[in-house]
Amino acid sequence: MTSQELSRTIDALADYALEKKLIAPEDRTWAVNRLLAALKADEYTEGGQPVSAPLADLLDRLTGHAVEQGLCGEDITSRDLFDTGLMGLLTPRPSRIIGEFRARYALSPEEATDWYYAFSQDVNYIRRDRIARDRKWVAPTEYGDLDITINLSKPEKDPRAIAAAKKAPQSGYPKCQLCRENEGYAGRLNHPARQNLRLIPVTIDEQDWFFQYSPYVYYNEHCILLGREHIPMKIDRSTFRKELDFVTQFPHYFVGSNADLPIVGGSILSHDHFQGGRYTFAMERAPLEEELAFPGFPAIRAGIVRWPMSVIRLTGADRDRLVELADRILTAWRGYTDEAAGIFAETDGEPHNTITPIARRRGMDYELDLVLRNNLTTPEYPLGVFHPHQELHHIKKENIGLIEVMGLAVLPARLKEELAALAEALVSGGDLRADERTAKHADWAEELKTRRCFTQENAMAILQEEVGRVFAQVLEHAGVYKCTPEGRAAFRRFAAGI
Repeated sequence: MTSQELSRTIDALADYALEKKLIAPEDRTWAVNRLLAALKADEYTEGGQPVSAPLADLLDRLTGHAVEQGLCGEDITSRDLFDTGLMGLLTPRPSRIIGEFRARYALSPEEATDWYYAFSQDVNYIRRDRIARDRKWVAPTEYGDLDITINLSKPEKDPRAIAAAKKAPQSGYPKCQLCRENEGYAGRLNHPARQNLRLIPVTIDEQDWFFQYSPYVYYNEHCILLGREHIPMKIDRSTFRKELDFVTQFPHYFVGSNADLPIVGGSILSHDHFQGGRYTFAMERAPLEEELAFPGFPAIRAGIVRWPMSVIRLTGADRDRLVELADRILTAWRGYTDEAAGIFAETDGEPHNTITPIARRRGMDYELDLVLRNNLTTPEYPLGVFHPHQELHHIKKENIGLIEVMGLAVLPARLKEELAALAEALVSGGDLRADERTAKHADWAEELKTRRCFTQENAMAILQEEVGRVFAQVLEHAGVYKCTPEGRAAFRRFAAGI
């Protein structure tokens, strides 16, 4: 890149920052000089037409120049560290963002979150260009329309970056990717850069928490609430209070927590956090299959949700009574064993029962969905009895966390290429077992051929529909009580004892 080209690209990035109100007109020369310093550029020529390109392209050009100059590595991890640093130079200080959020919140919670969500994209914390790569579709099933996503927005590690990270000095700061100390952190090869992250302090259940958006945005306005202190996940009475307090302050959002045990929990159990957002999942749309009555709680409507996982729904106007009943159900479930149903509260002193709780508003009412979870393993099911079984691993092997529980499949990136190859082989009659991309899917595909007719025009649509059915089975496997007469009878036995 010539000096002239570099100047015009920097001009374009400075103009972008002005347009998005990240800087004021009085800040422009200062911003240009900060970018020049980061790029180790000694020359800058004023005038001329700035480059016309999207933000991602501008950053890619400047990072490409940095690679050419030996300022950063060429792997995706190093490039991400560098371009996040560039955006960090243009991102306003936390105090300004907090002040803006609070001023807008005084007008309405929706106005505050609308602005903050747009801001998180404008500073490239949420990378719009990568989110657009995700493959998404809706699959009809007997439980309603399930959301399917092949996640392509989270970059896969380059082998060179993995090797370099192993050699890099180990650091305990920040302690994890959810710690508040990530705000403004420059990152390293084994920890993402966060110079463009700005946290919003919130008070939840009289405790200090922080609000941010997920950089990967698996659904609309996918937000994260993270605790001030680095303490492990724990589902208890205060969990329900926190969730209901949050949806009181942000009634247009839902909020939920991953379970607090391995296998049935999320990927980060070491730091207490919630996830929420502005999205209606299939589980929320699911009706009650049958009503339940809990003595002493006449004002709370309760029932079993028609859903492949085992969900008790509580709805009512009184937050305190909802917390009381939710805590009673949690306490009962923690210690509940039903050998006939294959449910054990503990084995060899290891606890197995927990809950994935989700809160939302229904008009003026509050609603809690309590999803019963169990992480028992056996020699037959070493990854979990209530976990996707071996025959489904060709599609989904990973843990079933909060997002999947609610009806959104987050599937591995490998499936983009594998499903394309599978569709081609099903149409051409190719050997499914000869290609490593399709071999793992061969048994499934051969069964599909017995009941579906594949053509060039419909092959991918059929596979997407069938992936949705597999995901429904995944959720059935994760359900502690099956959707059978025997399973429902066992579910009622538990509910009757609360």
